[in-house]
Amino acid sequence: MSKRAKNDKKESDETLTRIAIVSTDKCRPKKCRQECKKSCPVVRMGKLCIEVSPTDKIAFISEELCIGCGICAKKCPFDAISIINLPSNLEKETTHRYSANSFKLHRLPVPRAGEVLGLVGTNGIGKSTALKILAGKQKPNLGRFKEPPDWTDILAYFRGSELQNYFTKILEDDLKALIKPQYVDQIPRAVKGSVEALLAKKKELDNQKQIMDVLDLNYVTDRNIEDLSGGELQRFAIAIVCIQNADIFMFDEPSSYLDVKQRLRAAQAIRSLINPDKYIIVVEHDLSVLDYLSDFICCLYGVPSAYGVVTMPFSVREGINIFLDGFVPTENLRFRESSLTFKLAETAMEDEIKRDCRYEYPDMKKVLGGFELNIQGGQFTDSEIIVMLGENGTGKTTFIRMLAGRLEPDEGGKTPVLNVSYKPQKISPKHKGTVRQLLHEKIRDAYIHPQFNTDVMKPLQIDQIIDQEVQNLSGGELQRTAIVLCLGKPADVYLIDEPSAYLDSEQRLHAAKVIKRFILHAKKTAFVVEHDFIMATYLADRVVMFSGTPSINTVANSPQSLLNGMNKFLESLEITFRRDPNNFRPRINKLNSIKDSEQKKTGNFFFLDD
Repeated sequence: MSKRAKNDKKESDETLTRIAIVSTDKCRPKKCRQECKKSCPVVRMGKLCIEVSPTDKIAFISEELCIGCGICAKKCPFDAISIINLPSNLEKETTHRYSANSFKLHRLPVPRAGEVLGLVGTNGIGKSTALKILAGKQKPNLGRFKEPPDWTDILAYFRGSELQNYFTKILEDDLKALIKPQYVDQIPRAVKGSVEALLAKKKELDNQKQIMDVLDLNYVTDRNIEDLSGGELQRFAIAIVCIQNADIFMFDEPSSYLDVKQRLRAAQAIRSLINPDKYIIVVEHDLSVLDYLSDFICCLYGVPSAYGVVTMPFSVREGINIFLDGFVPTENLRFRESSLTFKLAETAMEDEIKRDCRYEYPDMKKVLGGFELNIQGGQFTDSEIIVMLGENGTGKTTFIRMLAGRLEPDEGGKTPVLNVSYKPQKISPKHKGTVRQLLHEKIRDAYIHPQFNTDVMKPLQIDQIIDQEVQNLSGGELQRTAIVLCLGKPADVYLIDEPSAYLDSEQRLHAAKVIKRFILHAKKTAFVVEHDFIMATYLADRVVMFSGTPSINTVANSPQSLLNGMNKFLESLEITFRRDPNNFRPRINKLNSIKDSEQKKTGNFFFLDD
């Protein structure tokens, strides 16, 4: 090797550090021929770069010996191996690694007392790991998983940063940290009893009445936990954290299952905890809520399930725009090939689409117990998405079931007879096999169709989870599978209830694009119930607004244009929106701000374009 080539190699080795990730879900040495070990050129030279035998549970790759050729990753039949080159400056900033060939977190978000820190990033990028470390529930091992450092070493590592003071406080003052869990639908398995009894048991502050009012929980106090809906469970979980006396409050996805009004109420409840001595950290994928809730933001980027990097804190607008742009200016680093934008380009083509079928439904009325729903007649066509806007409990699902012919109206005419495919709000995995077996069983024709594969399955990244057991899927993976199952079933009308739940901000935009493209190409109709404002505005051709008193007496108005419907809906909530000039995302105006007051005076609660 020439002197220059040696220098180039030395330079590249200094600027790059290598990590090898072996997926515990996908690696199956008993079912393969150990292709990774047989094809590795370093192993052929007699070095133990890859160690695996048919009796092992998982392969081991030595990152020190690995030359980064990537042959093992290409030869693995289960796609279980990733070889990733990282900039070497990150090596000195490793905060935590679980074990060899596993996920690695670089740096930590920096909380500040008296302010709300928002965390934004894709799923599997280390947000929950960061929360556990900041809560003192997990000790950061600085990447030394074989011989974990003690606290003296950890504090020395963070010397001179704000995190040194933070961890010193956790150790010396014994700070109490509370985490509102991400998956609230699992709460009934862990605790039993009535809402009132559980709140009384946890109450430590005298703010319970205020929190109950803001979160609208007074009407469910006598109910048992297992009888609560998803939205009620979420509000109960937020309330339990808010009424306890702690030093660090953490909320993991507080907006799932909540409607727009409840999301803002939850944000108010969380912001009511602000105190000069308290730390508040929120992980949130609804960007308009994160914007409304946070004082500053840390972005997380990297490769999901491989490594995550935390940026320095930014202002709210700057932080969210950096995440959407996929570029960190302070590090001069691009972490996503394309930027995410919310320009409503597809709705502009609305006039050009040839509409063949037009369906009408009459005025109808339905009484269920003490709840009365009045539906104003309207019409819908193929190649159209109608988004339902309304608080929880206003009868959106009842309306759909009547359209589907599953519920007969008490008064009014007949609905057209239509085939309906339904994705429910709550997804409980009952299937005992893999995702591949489930898709083959339920939607075989669509699953083997190349167009469906290209338009739906690839963008939703189903290939990454296709051989995993359905029972072991995370919330986001289940949601993506449920969307595929819903769209794969032949139908005239697709009813999709909250497709954004558990998806991260990036996946939400991909899911919205998939639904929009599928409905246009298949010439079908979709009714979508969606509370993520950014996703709702992106999807909607027209909107049906529900008004009235939830769970008592409501009206489903006729479908109307996006602008008129959104304006009326936001007026009923007393919220105004503006658009960000860079990427067009809707941003909630702070209550009684100059912009908020100006828009309310002119009656412009919602802007399609700035």
